[in-house]
Amino acid sequence: MQRSLRLSLSLTGAAALALANTPIQPVAAQEDGSAADLGVMEINLKDAVKFNWGFQGALQGAGTPNQAGIGGFLPIAVGENSVFFADVLLNANFSDYDGYSSIINTEVAGTTISTSTRLGYRWLNGDRSWMYGVNAGYDSRPMNTGNADSGVTLYDKESAFFQQIAAGLEAVSDTWNFNAYALIPVGDTEQRLNSRYFGGAVDAYGLDVGYLITPDLNASVGYY
Repeated sequence: MQRSLRLSLSLTGAAALALANTPIQPVAAQEDGSAADLGVMEINLKDAVKFNWGFQGALQGAGTPNQAGIGGFLPIAVGENSVFFADVLLNANFSDYDGYSSIINTEVAGTTISTSTRLGYRWLNGDRSWMYGVNAGYDSRPMNTGNADSGVTLYDKESAFFQQIAAGLEAVSDTWNFNAYALIPVGDTEQRLNSRYFGGAVDAYGLDVGYLITPDLNASVGYY
């Protein structure tokens, strides 16, 4: 269940790096000159950091239901070298494939709406070669339950509601990116799904590290 929470409720990828992906970074061209030489120091963040939104979707996987959603990055206050922002995601979670459970033993049934919200602050260092950030927020996931993937007849099928608070730290340069996070379930973290099975959420802590090998090829590794 924790894996499902992490994958379906985590910060939206495209929106989360909206500041990092704007033209304020010198990228590979920095090898040929300083940030000042390239004009990066002259870029106004108010012109570079804008509202951004997009759609996302995923097929059923380990701990992840079939889903589709919409997310948005909303700059609240943009300074000379910093931005205070909100990052939101609204996901529709669909039924599992018949006979296959995304959470083990019990299939996810019906359609529910999960949410993920982050408030964060990002800032650039003096020469704008690194971006640092902190964020915190809240995730929710209601879940309807269906049949057992083993064919066992289940009774008293229940709906469940899981929620968690989250916090993260990040650092991004033209070649490296680091993202550390903590996901802490709150409320009723173990709930009955039916007459036979329970579902639960656990604390999770993780670190993702990425390296830009070429402008089009990024290698990353994560542990949680």
